[in-house]
Amino acid sequence: MAGSSFGTLFQITTWGESHGAGIGVVVDGCPAGLALSPSDIQAFLNRRKPGQNAYSTMRKEADEVEILSGVFEGKTTGTPISLLVRNQDQRSHDYSQIKDCYRPGHADYTFDAKYGFRDYRGGGRSSGRETIGRVAAGAIASLLLKNLGIQVQAYTKAIGPYTIPADEYDFSVLKSSPLCMPHLGYSQKAEEYLRTCMENQDSAGGIIECQIAGLPAGIGEPVFDKLDALLAHAVLSIGAVKGFEIGDGFEAARSNGSTNNDAFCLKDGQITKKTNHSGGTLGGMSDGSTVIFRAAIKPTPSISSLQQTVNSSMEEVDISVKGRHDPIIVPRAVVVVESMAALTTVDLLLRNMSASMDHLLRIYR
Repeated sequence: MAGSSFGTLFQITTWGESHGAGIGVVVDGCPAGLALSPSDIQAFLNRRKPGQNAYSTMRKEADEVEILSGVFEGKTTGTPISLLVRNQDQRSHDYSQIKDCYRPGHADYTFDAKYGFRDYRGGGRSSGRETIGRVAAGAIASLLLKNLGIQVQAYTKAIGPYTIPADEYDFSVLKSSPLCMPHLGYSQKAEEYLRTCMENQDSAGGIIECQIAGLPAGIGEPVFDKLDALLAHAVLSIGAVKGFEIGDGFEAARSNGSTNNDAFCLKDGQITKKTNHSGGTLGGMSDGSTVIFRAAIKPTPSISSLQQTVNSSMEEVDISVKGRHDPIIVPRAVVVVESMAALTTVDLLLRNMSASMDHLLRIYR
């Protein structure tokens, strides 16, 4: 199938199905000499693996990564890096009773319409387990960015009706919140809300916010491959994402130019902005301030309450989706959003190296 690759110079190709032998990714274009170990990648995968709390699917997967190529004596070689995570806890029989039904909110119908065939076991390529490859590759991209003094940080901003105001963030408590929320009070309220959803055999959605700090000005291409456009492409390619905004986003439509414009000023001899309504981009390029964007995550479509649907025999039927499913996707998707942002940023940084003669002279002279 087409469309499993992302990036230009730092390119990834993900592969595998939810109930197949494994999931993996090939990373092509990583510079040689980057110190990389399985533990660097595992730390990212551990943030998205299932079964960690009451708000995650009880599918038990270690999600242990194997580095098959591209690393020698603890450093990248400049050749393609192939990563594998084996599936160990598939229960394909959970789906046998509904294999002919089109689950509401899933890609069952559209896969059939496109290919005339689909892997009904957990959604196949449309499963959330596909994001393992993205996260494994994102760990490498994030490590590369760290070496350049650039940090990507995603977190849960909202779940259901509970939204954390930006001036109340406390990132020191992120690891203490099972929902990855930078505020324990809001996290507790959201947990109570989720318990109610679960009691009602229902699910919930939310908003993930991501910040990219330390990015120099001028990263991104001015026309089609804008920084914000490619971030939107990257984030909207995640299965559960239904909306993207950067900076003030849709609030800018209700603003005025005199308010929405970010005034420039000088600080310590450097050009900076007094505000950041633009979210760190101007004309499709980074402006030197923190890039801030948000992704809207839909409620988990697999719910056990009765729903109406149609089967492949063109009959209207009722369906109740059994199996092990997350009551909310948001907490485990945080690292996925973070990974896609890191991959986009690294790719554009590499592309920017050929933007001017000065860059080339610094490298080759």
